[in-house]
Amino acid sequence: MTGPVSHRPRVLIVDDEAPLAGVIASYFERDGFETAVVGDGDAALARVRAWNPAVVVLDLGLPGMDGLEACHRMRALSDCYIVILTARADEGHKLLGLSNGADDYMTKPFSPRELLARVRAMQRRPRTSRPAPTEPVAFGQLLLDVGAREVHVGGVPVDLTRTEFDVLAALASRPRGVWARRQLIEEVWGEGWVGDEHLVDVHIGHLRRKLGDDPSRPRFVRTVRGVGYSIGSAT
Repeated sequence: MTGPVSHRPRVLIVDDEAPLAGVIASYFERDGFETAVVGDGDAALARVRAWNPAVVVLDLGLPGMDGLEACHRMRALSDCYIVILTARADEGHKLLGLSNGADDYMTKPFSPRELLARVRAMQRRPRTSRPAPTEPVAFGQLLLDVGAREVHVGGVPVDLTRTEFDVLAALASRPRGVWARRQLIEEVWGEGWVGDEHLVDVHIGHLRRKLGDDPSRPRFVRTVRGVGYSIGSAT
């Protein structure tokens, strides 16, 4: 006989510092999550395949396969949320993690309580608060199908991360309207999210690169100086 099926959201914690991983796990367990802890990238990938977590908390400083490579491979396996942890404070290291498919990052040392709050905000993302359009919407050569979660540019499919797609879908929900960073944070990351709002700029940058959108002469995602971002085909 098999045991009862758990309906608690699953969080996979990937960190070779066992005491820290245990503290993180205890915070999530007390808040109603089901947790698992592994200490290296290979074990993390195997667990993602077998366990299908909703969220992965991933340290970048892993033995063997580094966290960046593990993040990249995880993203090919799963649409889970990925929060990276890094002991390096330099911006470039964080951006590398985001470019490999992570949704958010935190720099060590950090507050497990804040990490939990960020994950809870992710879990509350308003994915179904707005009815998805029944037909794809086009902005010049950019075709967005929100229902199917597909994007094409010039007929060629574009592979976006979950967060990149959600940012694009938010922009497309208000054509030629302007979204401030804080508005995008609340729409995509959730109202309870705390952290640096320039995370939006990072994801916009990755989104533009994948869409082939030159920031100096954008076709699709435009910067409204001093305000935020908007979407619309070039005229």
